[in-house]
Amino acid sequence: MPNGSLDKFIFKESTLEDNQHLGWERLYSIAIGIAQGLEYLHHRCNTRILHLDIKPQNILLDEEFCPKISDFGLSKLCTRKDSIVSMLEARGTIGYIAPEVFCRNFGPVSHKSDIYSYGMMVLEMVGGTNSGESASSDYFPDWIYRHLELVEELQGLRSKVETDIEKKMILVGLWSIQTNPFDRPSIKKVIEMLEGSVEALAIPPRPFLSSPPRTLPDFVATSSSNTVSLVD
Repeated sequence: MPNGSLDKFIFKESTLEDNQHLGWERLYSIAIGIAQGLEYLHHRCNTRILHLDIKPQNILLDEEFCPKISDFGLSKLCTRKDSIVSMLEARGTIGYIAPEVFCRNFGPVSHKSDIYSYGMMVLEMVGGTNSGESASSDYFPDWIYRHLELVEELQGLRSKVETDIEKKMILVGLWSIQTNPFDRPSIKKVIEMLEGSVEALAIPPRPFLSSPPRTLPDFVATSSSNTVSLVD
């Protein structure tokens, strides 16, 4: 994986060898590739696999910037018919953990938990491209909703292809981080939304909870890799 992990391209002013930034069309291609990888794990393996730690650091890029999902240390196996899994501890990476993973009152842990993490990552791809900053605890969804209005204002200042890609990634990301797992699209629907017309995408409701706080209480144990273990 000669281009390393995705995080170095969305959290910094990283450039390619020809001094061109990782543009919208390449980011869009990477987002679709990651979704296709998740679709394989969720629907085309003999045993469904939930990754449960989707984040930019776990997306590796080959020489053609084709994404590969890596690090299955937190993954769970489940039957293809029923994707709900039992977890004694909440595990994942701060900022990408679905609400139901750290609090069962939000619903069961399932393939929709991967959708949430994917959505947060896609929104960070958009946010990092615009600001060069990683997400903070209050970064989503408020900033991204405000930025969605700005994208509309940018029509005419750059190509329609770029503005359509940015708006499409924002809308898909926002649908994917809905607080209620049942309101999130399946990964097959995510791919359909990404590959379809931006005009066909509705603006989703504002999630009332976007992620756990990045400053964790004392009873949450953390490791140097920013992965948390929260005992139920």
